[in-house]
Formats: sequence, C-alpha cells, structure tokens
Amino acid sequence: MNKKIVFTVVFLAFCALASAQNTSWSLTRCMETGLQNTIEIKIRQLEIKRTQKSQNSVLNRMLPTVDLYGQQGYNFGSTIDPSTNGRVSSNIENDNFYLNAKTNLIDFSAFANAKKDKINIEQAKAEKEVAENEYKLQILESYYQVLYIKELLKIQKEQLKQASFNLDGVTKEVAIGSKPQSDLYDMQLSFSEEENRNMETEQLYDIKKIQLFQLMNITDVATDEVVLEPYLKERIKDSFNELYNPKIKLAELNYQNSLKLIRLERTSNYPILSAYYGYSTFYYKNIKQENANTDSFFNQLEDNKSQQVGMQLSVPIFNGFRNNKKISASKIVGDKAKLVIELEKQLLDKQVVLEERNKRNYSQLQHKLMEKQMFAKASLATTEAKFISGKVEAVLYSSVKNQSLSADFEVLKNNLQLQYIDLKINLLKKNQL
Repeated sequence: MNKKIVFTVVFLAFCALASAQNTSWSLTRCMETGLQNTIEIKIRQLEIKRTQKSQNSVLNRMLPTVDLYGQQGYNFGSTIDPSTNGRVSSNIENDNFYLNAKTNLIDFSAFANAKKDKINIEQAKAEKEVAENEYKLQILESYYQVLYIKELLKIQKEQLKQASFNLDGVTKEVAIGSKPQSDLYDMQLSFSEEENRNMETEQLYDIKKIQLFQLMNITDVATDEVVLEPYLKERIKDSFNELYNPKIKLAELNYQNSLKLIRLERTSNYPILSAYYGYSTFYYKNIKQENANTDSFFNQLEDNKSQQVGMQLSVPIFNGFRNNKKISASKIVGDKAKLVIELEKQLLDKQVVLEERNKRNYSQLQHKLMEKQMFAKASLATTEAKFISGKVEAVLYSSVKNQSLSADFEVLKNNLQLQYIDLKINLLKKNQL
C-alpha cells in the first residue's frame, strides 16, 4: 500500500513538472522552436539543397556526352540508292543509327563554373542566415513586449487592490457620516478607471502572447497558461570578438560571385579543345522490288558501319564584340556589389551606434530610477507608519504606495530595456544572444 502511495506521489510530481515545462517558455526555446516552424527558413533550407544538387565539379563537367540517334525514313519516286549512291526510280525504306561521344579536353569555362557553383552554395547558406537573424530580432522584440506588459500588469493589479481598499474605507466612512457622498463618487470613479486600465492591460497581454506564438507558427498552445521566463543571463559586456553579421557576409559573397562571373564571361574568348568519336550504320530496302536480293537487317548493319575519331580546336575570333560587352557589364555588376558591402557596413554601424547610445541613456537613467525607488520606499515607510497611527487618510497612503509600485516598475522596465538592447546588439554584431 505504501509503495502505491509513493508511486502515485512521484507520478503526480512528474506530471506537474512536465506541465510546468510545457507552459514555461524561455527566449531560447522560442527562437529554436520558431526557427524549426517558420516556413521562410524551410524554404531557404530547400534552396540550399537545390543549389547543392545543381553543383557540378570540374570532373563532372569534363565527362563526355554520349548521344544515340535512330532514324527511319521512306523515299518515294526518284531517290538515291544508299548501296550505290546512284539515283534510281523506286521506293526505298532507310534506317540510320548514330552513336556520338564528345568531351572537352581543355575548357576554361568548366573551371570557372565549378568555382561559381561553390560560391552559389555559400550564398544560399548566407541568405538562410540573414532570414534567421531577422527572425530572431522579431522574436526578441515580441518576447520583451510581452515581458514589459506582464510586469505592468502586476503593478496595476496591486494598484487595483489599493483602489478597492480605499473604496471600502470611504464607503464605510460615508455610511457613518464622517465623509460626504461626493468623496464616495470620487473613489468610485477612481476605482472604475483602475478597473478599466487593468482590463485593457490584460487584453493587451493576451494579444501580445498570441502574436508571439503566431510568429512561431504555433497554434496548438493555450497562451492563457503560458508563462515567459525572464532571460536570466547577465548582461554581456563588450568584447573584442570579430564582427559577424549575415547581411555583410551575404554582400561579400555576392561580390565574390560577381568576380567569378567576370572570369566566366572572359572564358568565352578562350579556345576549347575537344575530342569526339562517332559510330554510324544503316539499313535499306527497296519496297517495290519485293523479291530483290537484299541482305538481312543485321548483315547490313554490320557491313555498313563506319567510325570516326578526331579532335577539334575552337578558337573564338570575332563575335560582334558581344563577349566584350558582357565582360564590361559584369564589371559594373562587381562594382555595384562592392558598394553594397560598404552600404551594409554603414547601415549596421549606424544601427549599432544608435543602440549603444540608447544603452548608455538607459544606464544613466537606471541610476536615477533606483534613487527615485529608494525615496519612494522611504516615503512609503513613513506614510505607512502615519496611516497606522491615524495621522493620514487611506487615500494619501494609497497614492504613496502606488508611487512606490510605479517606481519599482520603472526600475524593472528599464533593466529589461537594457537587457533587450544588449541582446539586440549581440544579434546584430555576432548573430547570437
């Protein structure tokens, strides 16, 4: 019996722990889950696979191409007898078979295309990293919006309790005649405003949580039961790690790809050395002469076969300056891609400078807010002592307590804002939290 009780307790504890883990969501879990569910990231992953499958190595490009052709034809009237090459007046059935193989022994475009294919794969990976980085920034902003509203809701609930306490006190005093009816109207109005404000914040909190899970493409989670965990990691100090931003990396790869494109266009002016092999045979039959002495199908294929082996050198001489125009256009594309790198670096530098300035402003404000919080707590302590001794009214005590709660919220919100900016800067500069 004791074993059953112990087993039941352990089972219930495990279920409670599992339930808590399912309803508790951290920032890291939100990002990892969202990256797995986001369709855009899946599309980028498929694009990487497509690019990898499209890649051809130099050896693959140099492999021979082999083609087999078969042809059957009928000639009526005056035609050429394939056996004598003379013109005859008859109907001829003719079957031709060709086997051709060709390979490029020297082809500079094969090397240029193989290198360009490798850059294309890196580009596809970089595009995926850009999409992931932008998505992480969206998750980060949405996550902290929920945290802000969550803390605001806590403060407003405490203020609503104070408003309810004051309303009860004034109601009792009006009932015994120690306060006028107008004071009760004022307290009822104040309490109603607090109720409305609290309801609006609860609704906004619910909407923001739904938006966060919609951003992660999750629809089977009861957002009312979800609790977001604060990011417990300490604020990361500045380090001298190398800058790594996916947008800059993608711009650099685009520039490298443009250089490869210039080399590829230049190969159109280079010679190509090819080797080829050809095998052909045919079968013919005079249709009108049914009793003609015609060799069998396989005998004719054997007797009429011919083979060709050779090498071919193709040297471009003149093509209307089309290749030169393509090379010039590719150089312009390269110059444009190089400027895009500088543009992305400038945009990142400007964004980081603004975030660093915000970080410094919030850090300076934090000291003032903590000082205000200290004064608010001291004022609350003295006012509470006066309230207990009956020297101040409940309305004044409630007002001072609300000021203290608001000061606590301002400190907490400012600290969350500092944490948010640190994480945002890390994502911008290093693509990680």
